[in-house]
Amino acid sequence: MSSIQLKRGASDKSLSPVDQQAKIDDVRKLIGPVVDKLPVLCSDASILRFLRARNWNTKKASKMLKETLKWRLQYKPEAIRWEDIAQEAETGKVYRANYCDKLGRPVLVMRPGLQNTNSPVGQIKYLVYCIENAIMNLVQDQEQMVWLVDFQGWAMTSISVKVTRETARILQDHYPERLGIGILYNPPKIFESFWTIVKPFLETKTYKKMKFVYSDDPKSLKVIEEIFDLDKLDVAFGGRNPAGFNLEVYARQMKDDDSKRTNFHGSGCSSPFYHSSSLSESQQHESTDLDRDSNASDEGRL
Repeated sequence: MSSIQLKRGASDKSLSPVDQQAKIDDVRKLIGPVVDKLPVLCSDASILRFLRARNWNTKKASKMLKETLKWRLQYKPEAIRWEDIAQEAETGKVYRANYCDKLGRPVLVMRPGLQNTNSPVGQIKYLVYCIENAIMNLVQDQEQMVWLVDFQGWAMTSISVKVTRETARILQDHYPERLGIGILYNPPKIFESFWTIVKPFLETKTYKKMKFVYSDDPKSLKVIEEIFDLDKLDVAFGGRNPAGFNLEVYARQMKDDDSKRTNFHGSGCSSPFYHSSSLSESQQHESTDLDRDSNASDEGRL
C-alpha cells in the first residue's frame, strides 16, 4: 500500500477504497510482469493517478501508463541534470518557487515573456526537469503542484504553439493528476487569440484547472488569496515576498537537489533506475515489451 491513502472522493465517483484497490490490481494485471521491474512507477499511488485521469477505466489507464513507462525508459527525465539545462534557466522563465501554497503544494513560476532560446527541444527538456524537481520536493501525502504563470512582457512570439501543444501533451499523458491548479496572471488581451488556438489541446480536466487572475479584478484575486499566504507569495503576483528569482541561488539549490535524486524514491512518478547515458540491455527489452504490448491491442486506445 502506498503512502497516499485510498479514499473516497467526489472525483472518484464514490468508489470505496476496496473498489479502488481492485481497479489498481486490474491495471497491474494488464500491464504485466514489467510492474515488478518498475515498482516505483507502478506503485498504488502512481496507478491511482492514471485511473483518475481515465475515469477509472482500467484498460485506458493501463494503456496510458504503458505509454508513460515507455516514454520514461526512452526520454529518461529523471536523468536530466542542471548542467543539461542551465542555459534555459538563465532568465528565470521557469523555476520552482521557494514557497508552497497553503496546501503544501510546490509552485512552478512561469514567465514566458522571459523566453531566451529558440530550441523547442531544450525548452521542453527544461520544463520536464522542473516538473521532476517539483515532484521530488512534494511533501508527504501531497501529489500535486501549482503553476503560476506571469504574463508580464508576453507577446505572441514568446512561445510557439508547437511548444505549448507538446507541454500539454507531456503534462496530460505522462504526469496525470499532478497539476492542482494553473493560475494565468494578467494575460494581455492578445492572449485571447493564442488561448483559442491552444485550448483544444487541453483535456476538460486540465482546462477546468486553469484560472484567469487579474491584478485589477478583486473578484479574480480571491483565487490567489485563497491559495497562498501573501507573506510568502512573490510581489509580482500581489504577495509580499520580495525575493524573486536569483540565478546563482537557484543554481545551487538545483544542483543540491540533483545530488539527492539518485536516492529519491518519490510517490510513484519518478524513478531511481535510469541514470546511465544509454539504456541497458534489460531496459531495452522492457521498452520493447511495452511496445509489443501496446501494439498488440487497440482496445482502450486513447
